Amino acid sequence: MRILVVDDERAFADILATGLTAEGFAVDTAYDGRSGYLLAATGAYTAIVLDVMMPQMNGFAVCARLRAEGIATPVIVLTAKQGEYDEIEALQSGADDYLRKPFRYPVLVARLHALLRRPAAIADGIVTVGDLVVDAARRRVSRGADAIEVVGREWTILETLARAAGTVVSKEELLLEAWPGEADDVNLVEARVSSLRRKIDAPFGRQSLQTVRGAGYRLVDDRAQR
Repeated sequence: MRILVVDDERAFADILATGLTAEGFAVDTAYDGRSGYLLAATGAYTAIVLDVMMPQMNGFAVCARLRAEGIATPVIVLTAKQGEYDEIEALQSGADDYLRKPFRYPVLVARLHALLRRPAAIADGIVTVGDLVVDAARRRVSRGADAIEVVGREWTILETLARAAGTVVSKEELLLEAWPGEADDVNLVEARVSSLRRKIDAPFGRQSLQTVRGAGYRLVDDRAQR
């Protein structure tokens, strides 16, 4: 799992990165808000640890922009500021959790693991990504008023991507989900993803099923990009 740490205090960010690497995470770092946003916007991360007070873009602005662009990667906001209004602003900007500096490192690790255990937001077995609706209970898919036929391993791949909406899922992970213990050729995933695009995106002029080069695929709400 890949974590992004964004903090303009380089020594602090590097210490966090070293610790999280020892916990088994792959970690990237950025030292200003804009650089952090550009990395986070790739969708290549399992979670983001984001400072508030940074040059170029503050953490609230970074988080709000990511959410506006359909990036649903879990975010923990860090700040040295005190007061409930900062916590409220963090949550309103789309952050999933909030931690005040100074904090104990084990607390951050525990919060990260808790975030990563959370399922995607699902109501009655229905996952909604923009106007794409994946009804896991009834195995139905629709975009707007149009029903879409998705079956077999295509369904498994789509459901997996929908539950991780906004977050990159690797080809290897999708292979294990759709062909558990049966195959080791990621070309099988690529073929099903191409077929899915022809069903859920192409007829509607959409690009919600995105390739993240070198990382995998993600499903996003692409309406703001049109």
